[in-house]
Amino acid sequence: MTASTAEGAAVAVPSPKLIVPALGLTQILAWGSSYYLLAVLAQPISADTGWPLTWVVAGLSLGLLIAGLVSPLVGRQIHRRGGRPVLAASAILIGTGQLGLALAPNLPTYIAAWILIGLGMGAGLYDAAFSTLGRLYGHAARHHITTLTLFGGLASTACWPLSAFLVTELGWRGACGTYAAIHLLFSLPVYLIAIGDRHAPSWAEADKALVGPAAAQQPQRLRAIFILLAVAIMVSSTLTTLISVHLMTLLQSRGISLAAAVALGAMIGPAQVGARFTEMLISRYHHPIWTKIASVTFMALGLGLFWAGIPLVAFALILYGAGIGLESIARATLPLALFGAANYAPIMGKLAMPSLIAQAAAPSLGAMLIAGLGAEATLGTVGIVALGNFALGMVLLAMTAPLRRLPARD
Repeated sequence: MTASTAEGAAVAVPSPKLIVPALGLTQILAWGSSYYLLAVLAQPISADTGWPLTWVVAGLSLGLLIAGLVSPLVGRQIHRRGGRPVLAASAILIGTGQLGLALAPNLPTYIAAWILIGLGMGAGLYDAAFSTLGRLYGHAARHHITTLTLFGGLASTACWPLSAFLVTELGWRGACGTYAAIHLLFSLPVYLIAIGDRHAPSWAEADKALVGPAAAQQPQRLRAIFILLAVAIMVSSTLTTLISVHLMTLLQSRGISLAAAVALGAMIGPAQVGARFTEMLISRYHHPIWTKIASVTFMALGLGLFWAGIPLVAFALILYGAGIGLESIARATLPLALFGAANYAPIMGKLAMPSLIAQAAAPSLGAMLIAGLGAEATLGTVGIVALGNFALGMVLLAMTAPLRRLPARD
């Protein structure tokens, strides 16, 4: 596959048939050993060490905060140097952080290890992978991004059982040590071998054709759209993290047993993957703004029905799962369509910052709401916020109307 440089010369770029599966496998491992790690390991760590569970879980919140703070820098580095060195650094940072967890003799060392993991999360999770694809393939990256999210949707499905097995066989320290070895001995070589994007094509001419001249003529509108999109992504991310952390508590508050709550919660993952697969099949026929509208609509309907307490809780969670599945795609493909591919990586870095910082605060915010208002009022608050996010999506739909173009069918 070839593309043009800024000087017009052809530049060979790696085949997506190699890049996307490579990133898919490493994304599963990166998410499973960072964002999803403490879902399985938090209790064993606290029980073994005597460290307060609140402080054990706070490691993840700190990691997300660090990831958010470094995201703009990550985006700029991917833009300048390509995804290969940044993603390779993420494997080293997460692997070293996992080794720090495995060897941590005390709580301060444990927290310090999460700082390294947070740096690795900022450099190696979705936003960095999306930026790498955008830098390589320009507007054609939309299909590849959607495919990558199918891999990412399997992270908890694959790594929660793996983490549970490792804890049972090796203890939590052995589990962290194993993840360290996986990142340093598998993910790092994969990044170094598979991601060959040192010389990036120039997408300026493609931006003029696909984004349209109206964008360049309306800088104030673009700034307003950027701010609105950042807020909408931040709100969606906050809702997703809050619900994922406290879902069992909210379900049990409705009189649902723990076993049934776990079974209901397990329906969200397949709903995410199903929605992403459907989007992959039909994405060439619509602008990514409609993916965003579908996302906020499904999230608002799902959380609203959950709040209303209708008997079909499973249906509400399937709608919600479909919404968060589409959100992962919309947050990557909508900026590409609206702002172009030429500066896609820095834009993604800027958009990721408020989202990740909000995700860091979401678990504590949810706990405070449940403690202060009760589970029922918390559900009501979440439902109202989701409805407000739907309204943001409709405003975004109206504001982007002059800039929208139907993507080319590649």
